[in-house]
Amino acid sequence: MKRLIARTVAAVVVGAATLAASAGAGAAADATSLLRAAFDNWRANSSESTVTMTIHRQSWERHLTMRGWTQGHDKALVRFTAPAKDAGNATLKLGPMTLIYNPKLNQVIKLPASMLAQSWMGSDFSYNDLSKAEDILTEYSHKIVGTGRAGGHTVYSIEALPKPGAPVVWGKQQVKVRDDGILLQETFFDQDMQVVRQMTTDRVGRIGGRDYPVVVTMRPANKKERWTRLDTTAAQFNVPIPAYVFTRSNLQNPRN
Repeated sequence: MKRLIARTVAAVVVGAATLAASAGAGAAADATSLLRAAFDNWRANSSESTVTMTIHRQSWERHLTMRGWTQGHDKALVRFTAPAKDAGNATLKLGPMTLIYNPKLNQVIKLPASMLAQSWMGSDFSYNDLSKAEDILTEYSHKIVGTGRAGGHTVYSIEALPKPGAPVVWGKQQVKVRDDGILLQETFFDQDMQVVRQMTTDRVGRIGGRDYPVVVTMRPANKKERWTRLDTTAAQFNVPIPAYVFTRSNLQNPRN
């Protein structure tokens, strides 16, 4: 059950594209390597993207457009560009620090750690989701608990349990990852091991030179009328990003 593809760890270092190329040779890998491959495919060394967000409720639906930039494992900036009433709202993640900017107030606010799991822009995603935070890699222990097949790929089910004393919200996470580093599903459990929400990949497409989860949806448990969908319409990976992008001054007075 812990058999995987050839040289997965090496593939992670050079990126998800190389991972896909080396996927057929057959060698051992562990759950942590699979999760790292999924995050490297998601973010790469750097990324620039355009995303449409749909927030769906029983009686209404809201559509927003944003641009996002990431670099390494600890830098992310997201800025809304539409609709007009939301344009300019932005969130900057620098390591453990998260800053939000509201153009109507012309004010930058530093979010306390206790708020990072809260709803982002009224959606079903959190501030941690926004920055693709890697707590699941650093604060959890991982093991493969099952395998299956889908779309010609092996799919690995991974259980992630918090390490002793880890400062995390979730009591457990379960993740499904394809053998080419595509994240297919992530389920979040509370401390009582009850499902709180689930994110699914609704469509895998070719974008930015790689296979990518271009449409993902977050759904709260037991609330069928509620969901939030992210549709990545454009993306580039491993591209140069100017240092000023991830600064407080650019958050408030954008140069890009």
